Amino acid sequence: MSYEKLDVYNIAFELFIETHQLSLQLPKYELYELGSQLRRSADSVVTNIVEGYGRKIYKGDFIKFLTYSQASCDETVCHLSKITRLYPQINSGFKEKSEQYKLLGGKINNFIKYVQLNWRT
Repeated sequence: MSYEKLDVYNIAFELFIETHQLSLQLPKYELYELGSQLRRSADSVVTNIVEGYGRKIYKGDFIKFLTYSQASCDETVCHLSKITRLYPQINSGFKEKSEQYKLLGGKINNFIKYVQLNWRT
């Protein structure tokens, strides 16, 4: 099996693409500040799932990277919340992404629990 078969990976990847494109709507002076932080944290969500899966024969490493992914998901929600407060004129897309990342965070959490209970190394 490949990481590409994981629901959490596919959701995280699509959200990253959408978030990256959405971040380009920020004012020019935010593209390299808050916009960059948002893009990097969104990328980290998906990248840590992939890196963890690459170490899946070591259950502890797999869980560690999934935990990093969850933390990056929380960070992404935080950045999206800042944007919705700072830029209410463009916040509808960012608010929707925030809700989607919150749902993803729950899915990652459930996957971590699954790995903890069921993963064999």
